[in-house]
Amino acid sequence: MSLLYKNLRVHQVFGANTDVGKTLLTSALVRASASICERVYYLKPVSTGRIEEADDEHIKRYIGVNAERLRASCLYRFSEPLSPHLAVKLEAEKTKTEIAIPSDETFTQALASNIRRSASTAKTYSHMYVETAGGIHSPTLSGTTQVDSYRPLFLPTILIGDSRLGGISSTISAYESLMLRGYIVDSILLFKDEYYRNGEYLAPYFAERGGHVMTFDPPPPRLPDPAENFEVTEKYYQDLVPLSKEGDVFNVLTHLDNCHFQRIQQLDTMPRRTLDTIWWPFVQHGHFKSEQGVNVIDSAWGDFFSVYNSHRRPDSAQPTNSLLEPQFDGSASWWTQALGHANPALTMAAARAAGRYGHVMFPGATHLPALNLAERLVKHGPGKGWASRAFFSDDGSTGMEIALKMALRTFAVKQSPPLDMANRKQLGVLGLKGSYHGDTIGAMDACEEGVYTCEWHNAKGYWFDPPYISIRKGVVHVTLPQSIAAEHPTGEIVLDSLSKAYAVNQRIDSPLASLYRDYIRRTLDRLEASEQPALAALILEPLVMGAGGMIFVDPLFQRILVDTVREGELSKTLPVIFDEVFVGLYRLGIETCGPLLGVNPDISVHAKVLTGGLLPLAITLASDEIFQAFLSDNKTDALLHGHSYTAYPVGCEVANETLKILEKVTNSEQWQSVKQKWATPEDREPAVFSLWDQGFVQATSQLASVKEVMTLGTLLAIKTQDDAGEGYRSNSAQQLLQPMIAAATHELPNAFGMHFRTLGNVAYFITSLNTPPETVRMVEDKIWSALSKAGS
Repeated sequence: MSLLYKNLRVHQVFGANTDVGKTLLTSALVRASASICERVYYLKPVSTGRIEEADDEHIKRYIGVNAERLRASCLYRFSEPLSPHLAVKLEAEKTKTEIAIPSDETFTQALASNIRRSASTAKTYSHMYVETAGGIHSPTLSGTTQVDSYRPLFLPTILIGDSRLGGISSTISAYESLMLRGYIVDSILLFKDEYYRNGEYLAPYFAERGGHVMTFDPPPPRLPDPAENFEVTEKYYQDLVPLSKEGDVFNVLTHLDNCHFQRIQQLDTMPRRTLDTIWWPFVQHGHFKSEQGVNVIDSAWGDFFSVYNSHRRPDSAQPTNSLLEPQFDGSASWWTQALGHANPALTMAAARAAGRYGHVMFPGATHLPALNLAERLVKHGPGKGWASRAFFSDDGSTGMEIALKMALRTFAVKQSPPLDMANRKQLGVLGLKGSYHGDTIGAMDACEEGVYTCEWHNAKGYWFDPPYISIRKGVVHVTLPQSIAAEHPTGEIVLDSLSKAYAVNQRIDSPLASLYRDYIRRTLDRLEASEQPALAALILEPLVMGAGGMIFVDPLFQRILVDTVREGELSKTLPVIFDEVFVGLYRLGIETCGPLLGVNPDISVHAKVLTGGLLPLAITLASDEIFQAFLSDNKTDALLHGHSYTAYPVGCEVANETLKILEKVTNSEQWQSVKQKWATPEDREPAVFSLWDQGFVQATSQLASVKEVMTLGTLLAIKTQDDAGEGYRSNSAQQLLQPMIAAATHELPNAFGMHFRTLGNVAYFITSLNTPPETVRMVEDKIWSALSKAGS
């Protein structure tokens, strides 16, 4: 929702506290702007108290000789001189009417609409000021503090400092609160005070931090006689804003204008500078022939990026159109976002730990964020009932390499006699075709040859071609690979619902289960008799293989695979690793996949959602049997693996905060309501569900341009029809959905573009866990529009 215009410089005015002169200094800025601009706009979003004392009335009263150039307005006005959240309630009580308190989204949409209207009438370069109420943390109408409520707009900010006793502290605290939330603070203004002289301290303090400070003579004392008061106040403004258009107030305007133009210039040069210096991951730079392909992200909030579009959209050259537009983060920023971008609670958690610890060495040590996180995950989270230890690392790929080390060592020492080093180096793994466990070399070696592997790749193991679940033409299908389909009477399985498909314990004795079991046993017997490397671990991405193409593996097959590798003698039992980097922590609507599959792993890896998308951090959970394999009096028997930022306190604290919020989200009425919509008449509670609408999913699966659809939790995957073939090299999904990228018209409320990624002929979309249902519905409309047009 962030807005930026060539012809309209907009600044938001915050106060370090109440009664610091916010309106007085804003009036001076407005008056000066009116003397040099054809138009100047002033917006007071919320006003409380008597109309004659309202801030917008003060602005009008002291605009000076250029009154016709001023456009002043107020969105919400209440008569009680109280905090807005109380004023709106008292207004309802006094008038005995039911006043609908606007939500934060409604509030910011109203502000954005006012700014858009102002921009549409600003034919020449103009200024606009949005003045908040009270201090930066004063509540808005909903009760949310202003600094959070206004953040989606991401307007450049002027902070009015406090010149009174204690004002140094309150000004710095206000500034830091703004900076913690990413605000651009272009200037700090405050009155001079000959006794406290706060400006003398604050000017160099902020100068060291790149800040701009300006101090002004204080206004005269307020006189009881209105006429006399007007006269002395008008004289004050005449001195402060002289007709000569010179002085400190005009210097501030010049500074603010320079900040505005520098920001636009910086955004305008970013595409070219990016193409000249950055090497992107997973991008063929040969396809980027022009700057138009570069997605310039100016800021992010909630589920949306705010992207610069001047180099992409011809209509952005119009001075009345915003240079920024909202773009839905359709891939949850590579599957990491769980609670929306710039979540203030996570930001505060990061700051809290950074201020307390920074980073500290971890071997042989402990700190509270790491200890709390380990206990939460082992005893109450994904490791509940089976895990005994938590090992910290940097990201999912390194977490998986740790899991491999754990599993291979455990297998080797459990053999009788234990394997020597030469035989240990020949060990392989068992997995599924289409697997992906990260881009570090060891994680690559746990997968078969594919588009993600590299020259040093040395695949070690065997990978089953798995059956998978999808919705085709409104019907849930289990698609069997050729190796299994040849033994099935029809080669195709149809299920009544997704709940039935994921009711693993109810399917465990079915004929299909027997077919799976016999096939797996025969294959493993064949592998054992061959000269294949000895298999030492089973590695699975439970339920969904992400990077391999969003393959929703039949959970029954995975369950039987785990059961089968655990059936033999202890010496031949394979440790089981669950790679839950993508699927874990409610990404698929469930905290962890073990309970649904009906089996727990020996090792599991968690990342991405773990820190709500704010910081990289991974946890490898292990059972006590795995831990005991490394326990001895010999140092070289230890798990000699670690990272400089192991158990990074900032990441651990953010993860703790994320898990606390996730517990609230997943127990909320909204979450439970969405869940029940996927229940069938015979379900007390559905085995699985999706945040995507069931009717939309069914209808989309029947479009001519769509081969099949699948969804769980926050994830929606759409496989498009492609006569040229399937796989990563296909470009059909990207081509079909290309119209969604740009907003239809970014000057309309709720208009937004879409950022999404494709895996060949598979397009996938991921929401946050707390994405509002109305936002999901709007995204569904965009997907439907693009796909239905493509098939017509």
